[in-house]
Amino acid sequence: MARHKVEISGVNTANIKVLSSEEMDELFEKKESGDPFAREDLIKGNLKLVLSILKKYNKREENLDDLFQVGCIGLVKAIDNFDRSHEVKLSTYAVPMIVGEIKRYLRDNNSVRVSRSLKDLAYNSLKEKERITLEKGREAEISEIASSLGVKDHEIVYALDAMRSPVSIFEPIYSDGGDTIYLCDQIEDKKVAKSDLDTNLAVENAIRNLDSREKMIINQRYIIGKTQMEIAEELGISQAQISRLEKNAIHTLKKVLK
Repeated sequence: MARHKVEISGVNTANIKVLSSEEMDELFEKKESGDPFAREDLIKGNLKLVLSILKKYNKREENLDDLFQVGCIGLVKAIDNFDRSHEVKLSTYAVPMIVGEIKRYLRDNNSVRVSRSLKDLAYNSLKEKERITLEKGREAEISEIASSLGVKDHEIVYALDAMRSPVSIFEPIYSDGGDTIYLCDQIEDKKVAKSDLDTNLAVENAIRNLDSREKMIINQRYIIGKTQMEIAEELGISQAQISRLEKNAIHTLKKVLK
């Protein structure tokens, strides 16, 4: 099978060596004996461990090169502090350290600045949530987490919300092959008065100038929120016809509302 070259931080991932258990033990013995090259070989031989953890972050906007380097810091710390006398695999010891370094980096480099106390409360809340869930075999309630940490319910909610990644108002939230609906389409403009009688009357008068089919399409598209494809299927006509009727209706409305 062909191996494809994928580079992260200048490292060709196709050529990364994976160490066997015997090779790992031998290198640790050399490292403990003072061999200056054994540590470097251990790091290079476990880079695939960092890459496997990065897979869960490949849909984020963060630069994978940066995350890889941060993950490698966790790997180096694990190798430097690994105690073979505990008879556990290096991977078992290293994974939490690599994940911890990456999470710390993401937390400290969030585009929305959150206070340290709020971050601490959020992460303590998540740990307590996991503990209660495992202990009781069900999803932990906010009130239980708050009681355990000695804070109020709303403080837990506020802390967890503060740690959410910001979302662009141009984030697509629905698409089925027709027109895409974006988050900004669902945000109400509170500057526009709902009781603007003149505007409402003008719109009503403009709609009266549409024929019944055009009225139905405008209502389905802009009040109910259906796509052109959905309306076309209901009426048994093509999407192109729906598009043409919609454009004609909008053109008529613009003329009356000017």
